[in-house]
Amino acid sequence: MQHFEDSVYKLIVETSTNLPGDVRVAIKAAQEAEDRATRAGLSLSTIAENIEMAECNVSPICQDTGMPTFFVHTPVGANQIVMKQAIRNAIARATKDGKLRTNSVDSLTGANTGDNLGPGTPVIHFEQWEKEDIDIRLILKGGGCENKNIQYSLPAEIEGLGKAGRDLDGIRKCIMHAVYQAQGQGCSAGFIGVGIGGDRTTGYELAKQQLFRHVDDVNPIEDLQKLEDYVLENANKLGIGTMGFGGAVTLLGCKVGVMNRLPASFFVSVAYNCWAYRRQGLLLDAATGELKSWIYPQGTELPMNAAPENEAVQAVAVSEEGEDEPREVRLKMPLTEEQVRSLRVGDIVVLDGEMHTGRDALHSYLINHDSPIDLNGGVIYHCGPVMMKDREGVWHVKAAGPTTSIREEPYQGDVMKKFGIRAVIGKGGMGAKTLKALQEHGGVYLNAIGGAAQYYARCFKKVNGVHFLDEFGIPEAMWHMQTEGFAAIVTMDSHGNSLHAQVDADSRTKLEQFKEPVFK
Repeated sequence: MQHFEDSVYKLIVETSTNLPGDVRVAIKAAQEAEDRATRAGLSLSTIAENIEMAECNVSPICQDTGMPTFFVHTPVGANQIVMKQAIRNAIARATKDGKLRTNSVDSLTGANTGDNLGPGTPVIHFEQWEKEDIDIRLILKGGGCENKNIQYSLPAEIEGLGKAGRDLDGIRKCIMHAVYQAQGQGCSAGFIGVGIGGDRTTGYELAKQQLFRHVDDVNPIEDLQKLEDYVLENANKLGIGTMGFGGAVTLLGCKVGVMNRLPASFFVSVAYNCWAYRRQGLLLDAATGELKSWIYPQGTELPMNAAPENEAVQAVAVSEEGEDEPREVRLKMPLTEEQVRSLRVGDIVVLDGEMHTGRDALHSYLINHDSPIDLNGGVIYHCGPVMMKDREGVWHVKAAGPTTSIREEPYQGDVMKKFGIRAVIGKGGMGAKTLKALQEHGGVYLNAIGGAAQYYARCFKKVNGVHFLDEFGIPEAMWHMQTEGFAAIVTMDSHGNSLHAQVDADSRTKLEQFKEPVFK
C-alpha cells in the first residue's frame, strides 16, 4: 500500500480542479439549451471559461472546496486504519498546496485548524466488498449548496403544491419544491440527489450517495426512472435559471434512490449540488494502492464553449424582456452615494481599486466592534478565498468566487450604515432587511457568478493587507485586495428593486402549475 497516499492526493487534486466529463456534457447541453444572448446564457459561458482556467491552472474550480467526503470500498482484510491515516495525510498535503481551502473549523470557537483535519473532517465511509480492488470516491460539496439541502416528512403541506402524501406523487412535490427553494443560492444550474426512506440520518446519506451516479445513467427502478425524467424536464420550467437570474435551465441532473423505513416515518431527503459538481473516483490495486483507472471520465476529453475574455466580462450585461437597455459603468473604489444611487438593477458594474472581503465571522464582529480600517465608501466582497504565500512571504489569491450572501442578512444593513459601506458583492441575493437598508443608506448589491473562482481570482492584482487572520482563519479573514476589472451585475438597487425577489415570485407562481397529481 505504499502508493495509496499518493493516489488519494491525485484524486483530491483532480476532483478540486477538473470537472469530470459527464458533468461537462451536462453543462454544455445547458449552454445549447439557453439563449446565449441572456444573462443566464452568457453566465454559462463564463462558467465554462472558469472550468477551463481551473484545469489549466490546476487550481480549485470553486474557492469553497467543501467538506471532503470519501466513500471507500475495500476487499476483506484490508487495513482501514492505515488507509484512514493515509487519507488524512493526503488531505493535509492538498490543503498546504492550495488545492483545498482551509475549511475545518471548531463548531464552538470557530477556530480554523488550518489543515482540514479535525473531529469529523474529512468524512470517510468504509465498506467491505468481495472484489479484489479498492474503489475510493470523493465528493467536494461546498457550503452554499450544502445549505440548500432539505428534508421533508410526509404527509406534509408543501408551499405552492398543496398536500403531499406518502406516495410517488407526494415525493414528486417534495423534489419540485426543493429545486424552487434553492433559487440561485446554491449556484444553479444544479444537480440533486434524492433519498426516499430511511431515518433522518440515513436518508440524507442516501441522497448524497446518489450524487456519485453517472449523470447519464438510467435508474433500474422504473418508477424512479420516470420520476427522475419528470423532475429534470419540469424543474426547468420554473424559470429560475443560472445563478437565479431567470432562464430556461435550472436543473442539470436528478438522481433518486430508495431504502426501507419505519412505518411511522416517511422522509424525502434532497442533497442539492451546484454546477461545480466535483466528484471523482479511483480504482486502486489493493496490494500497492496504485491507480488502475478513473471511475468517471476526466474532463480534458470534453472542452466546452468558453466565452472569449472580453465577452465574459459582459456575462450579465444584457437586457431581458421588459427591461431597459443595460449600462456598463466603470467605477473606482471607494464609491460615493451619488454614484451608487445612479445604478439600477441590470446595470453591469466594473470595479477598480481596493476591495475588502468579509463573511460570517467579520460581519458578526463588526456589529459590536470598530472596523480596523476606514470602510466609508468601501465595497465588501462576500468571499472566502484560497490564499497562498510565496517564498518571500507575499500573499497571492489562488481562487476567489463569491459565497452565498443570504447568511449575512441579519447583519448586512446595519453594518453598511454603521461604516458607510456603499456596495456588497456576493451571490444569490439578500432579503427585505438589506433591501430596505440599501434604500435608506444609498447602497447596492452586486451579484457575481457563483463558483467562478478562477475567473475572479485574476482580477486581484495584489494583496494590500489582511486583518483577523489568526482569529478567523484564511476564509473568514478580512483581506484587502487591489482589484482591476471586477465585473458584477446590479441585482438589488437603492430604489427598492430586487431581481432575486422578482425571480422568486415568478417561479413561485410557476410552481403552482405542478399541483395536480401526475403519478397515480
